[in-house]
Amino acid sequence: MDNIIALNNVSFEYESDDRSYEVLKDFSVSFERGTFNVVLGHNGSGKSTLAKLLNGLIKPNSGTVSVNGLSTLDDENDFLIKKAVGMVFQNPDNQLVSSVVEEDVAFGPENLGLAPEEIRRHVDNALKAVDMYDMRLNATHKLSGGQKQRVAIAGIIAMEPECIVLDEPTAMLDPKGRKEVIDTVLKLNKEKGITVILITHFMEEAESADRVIVMSDGSIVSDGTPCEIFSQVEKVKAAGLNVPQTTDLLSRLKNAGYNVENNVISADACATIISDLINNSLKL
Repeated sequence: MDNIIALNNVSFEYESDDRSYEVLKDFSVSFERGTFNVVLGHNGSGKSTLAKLLNGLIKPNSGTVSVNGLSTLDDENDFLIKKAVGMVFQNPDNQLVSSVVEEDVAFGPENLGLAPEEIRRHVDNALKAVDMYDMRLNATHKLSGGQKQRVAIAGIIAMEPECIVLDEPTAMLDPKGRKEVIDTVLKLNKEKGITVILITHFMEEAESADRVIVMSDGSIVSDGTPCEIFSQVEKVKAAGLNVPQTTDLLSRLKNAGYNVENNVISADACATIISDLINNSLKL
């Protein structure tokens, strides 16, 4: 297995007012290169702390976090680690640094010291990857929330990272904006092979993931494919989360005695199962 990021026995605590609050303790997890990973958890579960550890924004109190075999504890590795692992945060307005779309996306490559023609290539490729090339000369403040977040993602991929960590990137967006962002990161993963680690509390965003990790109180309580995770309805709810509505509906039908599988997430698959159930009932 080719892991791009590995955490081994990591502990982390925040300090405030002469008190410390432990968020993670002896926490271990790794992420395979080229995969789409979703990390779910309620507020305070430790998922945002995990996100910041992944590219060295914060350092573990004990244990190790390594990116491509480089420890985040070694300051000499900072440049290579942050170049390999890009971060996208919750509020797109906090990430945009220019009033024009293409200038904003160029900010990262410029700071890498690339030649002007290289910057142009990186910017154009990044904007095309997130379907924002036709809006490259638009004012950033006139964009929708989803468009702003896609520009923020373009600004990261213009630096050609191997992995993108997204910490609640759709929390402030409407359903249309959420779909735009999730479709974008899916495309980057499937077409460009970029490793994606998506931190979220929206269950439906895990539908197309290769792997889902459920966190609670600083620990991993479930780890598997979306179907494996969401078929464990009671376990997911015990972690303070809701399962997708489709899974919840099928689980209730199964508990009521109907012969249905409850490990389905997509609305289309759920509709097919219910349609078959109705048709078979009518035949009887």
